[in-house]
Amino acid sequence: MTLENFTVFRHLEMDFSRGVNIFIGENGMGKTHVMKALYSACQAVKPGVSFSRKLVGVFRPDGYGIHRLVMRKNRGGRAFVKVESDKQEIEASFTNSTPKWNAEVLHEEAWERQAGSTESTFIPAKEILSNAYNLPDAVLKGNVEFDDTYTDIIAAARIDISRGPNTTERKKYLRSLQKITQGRVATSDERFYLKPGSEARIEFNLVAEGIRKIALLWQLVKNGTLEKGAVLFWDEPEANINPKYIPVLVELLLELQQSGVQIFLSTHDYILAKYFELRKTEQNHVSFHSFYREGEIIAHETKNDFSSLEHNAIMHAFEQLMDDVYHVETGV
Repeated sequence: MTLENFTVFRHLEMDFSRGVNIFIGENGMGKTHVMKALYSACQAVKPGVSFSRKLVGVFRPDGYGIHRLVMRKNRGGRAFVKVESDKQEIEASFTNSTPKWNAEVLHEEAWERQAGSTESTFIPAKEILSNAYNLPDAVLKGNVEFDDTYTDIIAAARIDISRGPNTTERKKYLRSLQKITQGRVATSDERFYLKPGSEARIEFNLVAEGIRKIALLWQLVKNGTLEKGAVLFWDEPEANINPKYIPVLVELLLELQQSGVQIFLSTHDYILAKYFELRKTEQNHVSFHSFYREGEIIAHETKNDFSSLEHNAIMHAFEQLMDDVYHVETGV
């Protein structure tokens, strides 16, 4: 990916692992912005999805104006977004006078031809399935405002693209997740429920939010969304999840990576990041990307190990906590 004068980034060039990519950094460093830009490009492989319009859809600027994504401190400049795969590239450029989503987009048709069936899914930080009833229609009519990541994840959870019976691999993933959720996801009249065994179904909004997030992952595995060649984006997966379930989640994501799913995560959680470092093997491809401020510029570094990052906001906060605990307990 290459970004120029885009949102908070004056200039950014990044390469990603084909496996798991973990973004860390303080708030406002652009972690979610990078994931949303990548997700827009992944969605644009579909013939009916425009790259520039999807950028507007996921960022949701006022008046649907893509010009509002130009870096604020360089309003006179041209913003540029370029995403490359192994085969093709797609790029969009626009200025502070570009109307609506009318960016100049290059290579869009070639980008579509490379992988029109690629599935990409973005799980937002806030759980949304409990509010799914009529939400896409309300957004379409302008009654409420949610960015495309929320309406897209509802659609991804509802559709069943799997073919035939569950594979052995899929059954393993589902069993792993079901240990946490204590049930499976069911839908009725556009509403989502958790069905624990033979018991009556439970409305999603009556289930703990952390369990709902794991249940969503269960549903995406079940319906065939997370298969080989898919791309998963997940913003703060640790939010509202019991820390004791984090190792199970990490193991599952590493297994999905081994089966050919490329994964992008944004996190502020030490436990999640550290477990990826501890549990990865030679069969796993994991990269840690740290975003940090260098003067007025947001920079980044990439390492294969969490503990090797020189700019590590999570580790620094954890070390400060340990120092404070020591001072309190020893009085030193």
